[in-house]
Amino acid sequence: MRYYVDLVRGSDAPTVVDVTELPSGALEVTVDGRKVAVDVASLGTTLNVHVDGRVVDLTTEGTPPEIGAIASGQRAYVRVESERMRAALAAKKGGASVSDKSVKAPMPGRVVRMLVAEGDDVAAGQSLCVVEAMKMENEVKARAAGKIAKIHVAEGETVDANAKLISLA
Repeated sequence: MRYYVDLVRGSDAPTVVDVTELPSGALEVTVDGRKVAVDVASLGTTLNVHVDGRVVDLTTEGTPPEIGAIASGQRAYVRVESERMRAALAAKKGGASVSDKSVKAPMPGRVVRMLVAEGDDVAAGQSLCVVEAMKMENEVKARAAGKIAKIHVAEGETVDANAKLISLA
């Protein structure tokens, strides 16, 4: 299965990850055409991932395509789409681009701080607001540069995962 992984870091093209499960149960993985040795073991809610000889404990939150990943104590937000998901979104939008100008909550929680106001210009990767989930504060960042068109939530408001927080123009 082919996946497109887009890290929140501007307008870079997504990373193409091909994953094939072999009859033995092992995984054959290529990242942007380069073969990578990968082994994955599930440890409850955490995945123990061996990548090219390195071991990473990986925890994810949220629901695809927008997920948060915590690896080696670092949190990152990524967009992961399978080929099927991309095709379905393109068909649903009539072949239009799958990029969305809305910023959504990566997990259920409470908005504790808004860092921007309507009309502000923002850069890709800039922090927009802070959502608290399970006693951890998580900064929600802009995926692309733009202007804040509308803020859909207020500080103190509780939000569900994938709830629209901010619209960019």
